[in-house]
Amino acid sequence: MLMGLVLITGTAFAQSVSIATLDHGPLRSGAVNTAPDKLGSAALGASPGAPPEAPGRHKFWDGENRLLFATVAALCAADFAVTRANLQRGGRELDPVTRVFSGTTAGLAANFAGETAGIVGLSYFFHKTGHHRLERITPLLNIGASSFAVLYDLSHR
Repeated sequence: MLMGLVLITGTAFAQSVSIATLDHGPLRSGAVNTAPDKLGSAALGASPGAPPEAPGRHKFWDGENRLLFATVAALCAADFAVTRANLQRGGRELDPVTRVFSGTTAGLAANFAGETAGIVGLSYFFHKTGHHRLERITPLLNIGASSFAVLYDLSHR
């Protein structure tokens, strides 16, 4: 049953590829392609031979990423401030990774700056490898974790 489904799907894929090849194949000599492609580039004045930009492609520093990374940086700064205040009052760091850096203010600041840089770097890696959903999810997960940490620290003052 599963093999038949794979064969049917493969056949449908092959047919759609051959249809797409026929629709957007090279022009015969002297022929003019006046039909707009799926993205309407002929209507926008783009050259008929220019490949359209893929729908998942965007610049890394677009508005959405700038907003996400600014939020990551702001929450890391808030987490640093609240954690530092709690440590100065005799509290203890619960995160074992951050605990290594929590001995000095400079070490704690380096930890949170490194966290922010790491999130941006990991998102950039996902962007360059074409994993645009992961690129956006990475800062969102950090925003959630940092928000929880700040709220937890504020409730345990």
